[in-house]
Amino acid sequence: SSDLQFPRATKRLRSSAMAPVKFDDIAKTSNEVLNDDYQTSGYQFKAKQKTSWDGAVITSAVDLVPGKDCVTPAKLTWKFPKPLGFAALCIDKLEMDKSGGLKLEASSDKVYEGLKVECKSDCKDPAKIAAAFTYTGLADTQLKFDTKALNPADFTCEVTRAQGCATLGVKCTAATLTAPDLGLRLTQGPLFASLCVTGNFSTYAASCFYKVSDEVKCAANYTYGGKKNGSCAVGLTYALKAGTTLKAKVDQDQAVSCSVKHSLSKGFTLLGGVKYGKEMTYGLQCSIE
Repeated sequence: SSDLQFPRATKRLRSSAMAPVKFDDIAKTSNEVLNDDYQTSGYQFKAKQKTSWDGAVITSAVDLVPGKDCVTPAKLTWKFPKPLGFAALCIDKLEMDKSGGLKLEASSDKVYEGLKVECKSDCKDPAKIAAAFTYTGLADTQLKFDTKALNPADFTCEVTRAQGCATLGVKCTAATLTAPDLGLRLTQGPLFASLCVTGNFSTYAASCFYKVSDEVKCAANYTYGGKKNGSCAVGLTYALKAGTTLKAKVDQDQAVSCSVKHSLSKGFTLLGGVKYGKEMTYGLQCSIE
């Protein structure tokens, strides 16, 4: 295989494992309770298989009742950690979706210590090729810069920094340099809270989380201002036993969602859910890996 060696930074730089979360993940702790693992519509089969070809992984997601505009009921995703044995580059995603569209995502963290370079494309329009640079070489700090490869002025820049129990974040584009998005998250023992201010200081999104015990976790969020003004949700997660998790939440429309995730055996998981509001929907997902 071809392992290229690139310059390394000085030893005073902190490992990237110590970096804080990126700006969009400031509310992740509560969002995991409120948004993740709710299969409340559709029937899906997912399979993930690791091959012996340089660690390549293929994932297929099949909708059992596809829509009328579906080219193929399956979404196929490949990952090549070392394409053709070239360890300096990783193809994180090569995907064909149900409409026949393609996505390509590649990255390298071998250019410089603490620096990760990413590239994304829809394999169709060169103007949509995007590049991203994430630097985590500074202790407790993450710097990220995203831009369109053919239009560098169309960029997004963000900085997050962890300070004690707090993580602060700033995110801006060329149009919001004087009024950037701001974020704050606080973690203290079983308690978590976050606040994100976006849209030229017009939208405030708050969330909180409380770990009652190892089995029970609660979360809530609320948005004031902007297009989602008044949206909110309250939910909880309960680990019934090893391999079985129950989830429930209610949102501002008084729609109630419930979900059950159960591992039948190692690598074989069932996820089912129902949502009852203005109408009732339900879904089921089967995953094998």
